[in-house]
Amino acid sequence: MPMTDQPQNTSFSPPGVPVLPMVNWGGLRALYVKEVRRFFKVQLQTVWAPAITTLLYLVIFTVALGRGGREVMGHPFASFIAPGLIVMGMMQNAFANASFSLLAGKMQGTIIDYLMPPLSTAEVVVALVGASVSRAILVGFAVWLVMLPWPGVNVMPEHMWAVIWFGLMGSTLLSLLGLLTSIWADKFDHAAAVTNFVIAPLSLLSGTFYSVDSLHAGFQAASHANPFFYVISGFRYGFLGDADSPILTGAIVLLAVNLVLGWLCYVLLAKGWKVKS
Repeated sequence: MPMTDQPQNTSFSPPGVPVLPMVNWGGLRALYVKEVRRFFKVQLQTVWAPAITTLLYLVIFTVALGRGGREVMGHPFASFIAPGLIVMGMMQNAFANASFSLLAGKMQGTIIDYLMPPLSTAEVVVALVGASVSRAILVGFAVWLVMLPWPGVNVMPEHMWAVIWFGLMGSTLLSLLGLLTSIWADKFDHAAAVTNFVIAPLSLLSGTFYSVDSLHAGFQAASHANPFFYVISGFRYGFLGDADSPILTGAIVLLAVNLVLGWLCYVLLAKGWKVKS
């Protein structure tokens, strides 16, 4: 018997036959769990702190603008802005999670941990985006919990399908934008610049704190060009039953934008742009 250091019960696939012919479910799950554990180890900072911060937004704006029984679209001001604050917290944290993974690997020299395992480009994208969406869902649930007992705020959903669809579409949108940012950025200052000059303005100008119908026609057109607006409007419809945009149009627009961004993430990662030396 020839001498070998391999176990005798080892089986090898014939040359040219892939061991993982379809999807590497084990590897995809491992990367997803690794990303979830990373942010869950500091859940006080990544999940509960955004919930408290969002509650402070609600308190400040209702005290400043919601006095005197003010109503927007036929609903109390506090109930009007609450859904937008929930989904805005979800979106911002989805972006923060996705924009950190690959960028931290670049900065710390651990990017090989994402490139070396037997994972396809699509599997890496799905795992990273899935973990970011998971964080967004946890943040949204935490924000909803702290708003639920707050006086004068109604956050009981009327159309659960809209809450789920637009919550997932908004979280996926910001996860893909965060992944694109982590691919492009070379240092944390670059990611911070995208947050300050792109994400924050689009979030604040999305109709979270006001109804777009009350704006000038030019500003209404600019708002309808902002994909964040459709997320806020559709998510608010899930809670209030009213929206300032066509729900079906918003659902289709967000799906199309996410498909385009997902394809762009796939192409850039497959080419190794700014990721592989």
